[in-house]
Amino acid sequence: MAGTMLWRVRTTLPDRPGALASLAQRCGKAGVNILGMQIFPGLAQVTDEFVLRTPPGWGEDKICGLFSAAGGGETVVQPANEAALADQPTRYVQACRYVLERPMSFPEVVAQLFDAEPEAPPGVVHDTMELRVADVDVQLHRTAPFTATERARGSAMADLVNDVLDRSRESAAIGTTPPVRRLGTGSTPDLVVTGDAVTALVDGVAVGIGEVLAPVEDDQNVRVINLRVDPAWQRRGIGTRLLIDTAKLAHMLGADEILLTTQSDNQAVLPMVLAAGMRGRIRMAGDLLTVKVPVRDLKPLDR
Repeated sequence: MAGTMLWRVRTTLPDRPGALASLAQRCGKAGVNILGMQIFPGLAQVTDEFVLRTPPGWGEDKICGLFSAAGGGETVVQPANEAALADQPTRYVQACRYVLERPMSFPEVVAQLFDAEPEAPPGVVHDTMELRVADVDVQLHRTAPFTATERARGSAMADLVNDVLDRSRESAAIGTTPPVRRLGTGSTPDLVVTGDAVTALVDGVAVGIGEVLAPVEDDQNVRVINLRVDPAWQRRGIGTRLLIDTAKLAHMLGADEILLTTQSDNQAVLPMVLAAGMRGRIRMAGDLLTVKVPVRDLKPLDR
């Protein structure tokens, strides 16, 4: 219908018989069509989420007024599109399948699932859901408060990722043949600091390097780091050692946090951060995975 709009509306209603019927009746009289809804039960009140189609000329204020007159409170109204009409159980099943295939996609998937953002909207009152994947924190932010049901669903999704990561680590540890060394020695690499880089050396040959790059544009206290390990020397803990010493070096150079950026299908980054005993925040944006790790409490680097 020309001029009509779709809206996603979340409101709380008293937990008493007829409250939802009263709201539906008012919507019908106003020409507002309820196309979909979710119910999130609570102790004293119920949170309901609706997908509405309104007549031409309707805006957020008018919708809030309609819901307020029907007894709704804490109403949040957002424009929506046809994707809001997708079946919710189907969305969760699809999200689980995607996470099983690509565990590192977890931040992006759950953000879309809960219509949230990985970064807090500046200057806007918002609610935050924090989920733990191993020792890495994933934060979701949105204007509408998260319900207890949604927090339980988010926690269950995080548990799924933890199970996948645990099984991946177990599979990697069982029956794994180390790659052939490029060098014929069993030497343990020495880590050497030069300027803004940490180099892993074996018999004088570089097998890995960690570099502290320039600060990010919007925060001079966050330094980007770049890690590279020779493929013949990977999966030997060199990347973890480089990460630890490069993080310490970044802190010595004035950083409070470090930022690692890699491709979203890189399965080695999160285990490396965990093996280093660090806690971070991961974020997925398109094909890029970023991990931000605080370094302000690290001990000074031995030089």
